[in-house]
Amino acid sequence: MASHDGISDFSSSSAGDAVKSARVTTDSVQGLLRAARQNPEKELGIPLDELERRQREACKARQFVSESTSRKFDVKSSARAQQIMNQGVDKYQREKRQRDLRHNLSMLRKLQVVLCVFGAGLFGWLAVTYLLPRYFAVQDRQRRMHLLRVVLVALLLLGSVTVSAGDGRGTPIAFQAEVSKMLDILVNSLYTNRAVFLRELISNGSDALDKIRVLYLTSPKEPLTKDGEAPTMDLRISFDKEKSELILRDGGVGMTKEELAKHLGSLGTSGTKHFLEKLQEGVGAVGGDQNNLIGQFGVGFYSVFLVGDRVRVASKSDDSDEQYVWESKGDGQYFLYPDPRGNTLGRGTEITIELKPDAEQFLSAETIKKTIHQYSEFINFPIYVQEEVEVASTAATPESAAEERSLDEGAVEEDPDKEGDTQGVVKEKRWTLVNENRPIWTRPIGNVTEEEYHKFYKAFSGDYRDPLYFNHFKVEGEVDFDSILFVPTTVDPASFSDDNAVPNTNIKLYVRRVFITDEFRDLLPRYLNFVKGIVDSNDLPLNVSREVLQESRILRVIKKKLVRKTLSMFADIAAQDEAIANGKQVENPAPSGHTHLKKPAYTKFWELYGKHLRLGVMLDSNNRNRLTKLFRYKSSRSESEYISLQTYVDRMKKGQKGIYYLSGDSVARIKKSPVLEDAVNHDVEVIFMTDAIDEYVVSQLTDFAGKKLINLAKEGVQFEESDARQRVVDRKRKEKYDSFFTHLRALFGYSEVRKVILTKRMTNEAFIVSSSENQITARLASIMRGQSMSLANQQMTAERVLEVNYRHPLVDEMFKRFTVDEDDEVATDIAWVLYDTANLQAEFPVADVAAYSKRINRLLRSSVDLSADDSLLPPDDAEYTVSDTETEEEEEQPKVDTNAHEEAETDGEGDL
Repeated sequence: MASHDGISDFSSSSAGDAVKSARVTTDSVQGLLRAARQNPEKELGIPLDELERRQREACKARQFVSESTSRKFDVKSSARAQQIMNQGVDKYQREKRQRDLRHNLSMLRKLQVVLCVFGAGLFGWLAVTYLLPRYFAVQDRQRRMHLLRVVLVALLLLGSVTVSAGDGRGTPIAFQAEVSKMLDILVNSLYTNRAVFLRELISNGSDALDKIRVLYLTSPKEPLTKDGEAPTMDLRISFDKEKSELILRDGGVGMTKEELAKHLGSLGTSGTKHFLEKLQEGVGAVGGDQNNLIGQFGVGFYSVFLVGDRVRVASKSDDSDEQYVWESKGDGQYFLYPDPRGNTLGRGTEITIELKPDAEQFLSAETIKKTIHQYSEFINFPIYVQEEVEVASTAATPESAAEERSLDEGAVEEDPDKEGDTQGVVKEKRWTLVNENRPIWTRPIGNVTEEEYHKFYKAFSGDYRDPLYFNHFKVEGEVDFDSILFVPTTVDPASFSDDNAVPNTNIKLYVRRVFITDEFRDLLPRYLNFVKGIVDSNDLPLNVSREVLQESRILRVIKKKLVRKTLSMFADIAAQDEAIANGKQVENPAPSGHTHLKKPAYTKFWELYGKHLRLGVMLDSNNRNRLTKLFRYKSSRSESEYISLQTYVDRMKKGQKGIYYLSGDSVARIKKSPVLEDAVNHDVEVIFMTDAIDEYVVSQLTDFAGKKLINLAKEGVQFEESDARQRVVDRKRKEKYDSFFTHLRALFGYSEVRKVILTKRMTNEAFIVSSSENQITARLASIMRGQSMSLANQQMTAERVLEVNYRHPLVDEMFKRFTVDEDDEVATDIAWVLYDTANLQAEFPVADVAAYSKRINRLLRSSVDLSADDSLLPPDDAEYTVSDTETEEEEEQPKVDTNAHEEAETDGEGDL
């Protein structure tokens, strides 16, 4: 059903009622629109452009309902359509109530004005026709004075009526933009944290100070307050706790009456944006720094209504002789009137906020200072906060004491030179400078010392230690920004978190020295989340809230350049290490924006953050080559010092095919690997990879500097090429052992052993179990079994290749025995023991550990000519002689619980 004001009540949940309600709503709005166009003089209470906008919204809602109906109008679509219509109805009714209220207030004030005019006319008529003749006719002075008092009372009554009509502030003015729309944007769309109102106001004050600084470069003036004081080039924040008022004052450019109405009376108007447009047109352009302003959309000021019930803005501009006040409760209207206090500013703006009851925490100097440190610490201009401090008080001065004693007849005059005695402490208001840390990234790089960088790092990061390394740089070109990056000396365990929902808070983003956010995960990738620093750009456009950037393209460019600069910083650490090792480091170098190492640091860096760089190889294919150059490993020739892959390549043997590596839990375990023996015998250097993540890295990193990475734990490794004769011999040898290998594969299981081959490795081992060339390795399978991901990778098992060393005596013995009898028990036990042992050496699991143990036991028995069965020797009780006396004495002894005794001893040891 349509309501009396032409808007339907969309409350039905059925498809038919939804379509009907949407149609009625659309028709109602269209009817109002036709009436407004046909009779423009008729007061409908809704502007014509507003009706046209609502017609479009109603049509969209109707279309949505129709589309939902065509889809059988499910519950979700019905609820969404009802939500759209209800929002439109609520919004229209709310705005209509506000318009009615403003209309009633306007009519009331018009009536007051009419009454004032009528009263003034009536009083004038009475004065001319009655009061004045009586006054001059009366001869008695007392009666004359009585008549004069009557006239004065009448004038006061008329004045009170006039004051009540205007309230001393003039007629209220409606916002150009509806307050409901403004509050909806503020509360629901812009700010998620109420404390940002202070950031917005400080940014506006900084803009105003920037403006006056630019203007005074060409047209300097010396404005004064009515008390003869000059405005200061700073921002000051004070409190009035009794009135619950927060006061912000700046000595900036100020605003005229017209500018107050223009910039504060409507949404989406920005004085800073207009000022920049004027400068770009050539009006007052005085240099390259005039664009260093923040405001873009003109709504930051309205964030005061998040915390304030009423806001008064007093402002004085050099272009105006009078100081004006803009005042509003955020209820859709404002007042604009001359400041009754006169010129108290000289120049600038003073914002007085009557705080809401739930926002009185902003009456605390500590809260204000904390917010400033978070958002506005690096504003160009000083920010002072008024604080109450306790100071020692003294007794009254001799002069004031003498004046007090003069009232007392018994007073005795004291020595005027005697100082007053201390009486206690009193609270005194003082101005405290909050933003003492200047933005060092805006200074020339060569003018900042390492000590200053270290001090800055500790201040913004909260780390009490000096950074391991820092780099200060400026990027110019497609995007301009300043940045300082730091590498901490300790690793944060949280940096290994794999939760992508947790943002990286180590990089603080500033726009023109105003802090925007430190929860922006797109500035540096996850594998670089240990790097701390700041990024400050003048090119980043802001949305109206300054909390979400609106130009992602620019941000992508910044991210790309930031990653490159970060990796370049790591490479610089390595380069300085190499210079130190070669004795080429520079003594007492001039400041250059980065750390000058006095001792090697890259080894520590790699041990701290090598895992992060390895992760980068898997996540960042664009920078994979840059990251690989930063890798460091120990090797068979360098067990105590790390080497780079480039160093390995530079000292490779002539004709070496690739970069050989082995992975394991530790260097000690890798050195015991049977496959390493072959490389050592051929004088080939092998890289030792001891981190579990290396197994994943090499799956992505297949080569370096044109050299293939080769895992010694996989099949087919051969360090020497065979000549023609050797290839013929190998082929005939394979034919000789084919039946033997077939028997071994059948013995161990076709599903477990992919193939059996003759090994070409120079080793003393009989069997070597390696991994198939194109499958995962045994170590990676072992790592996956120890992780939760093993359940998701049950099919990714390592395939085994059994490499047989025909030159080993045990292999030769097995071959002979199996040739005679395939079921030979000794040969079978030897084969299984060698196979399971090779599995353990290669980190493959042993399928049946109990059977493995029994086979070893049988082989040990046979080696010393004992029976191969598991029989034991008979008991040897007969060897010990026990007399009857010993037996009787033993029976007389109390029984001792041996287990209890052992437990008691254990408890005693635990107590110790």
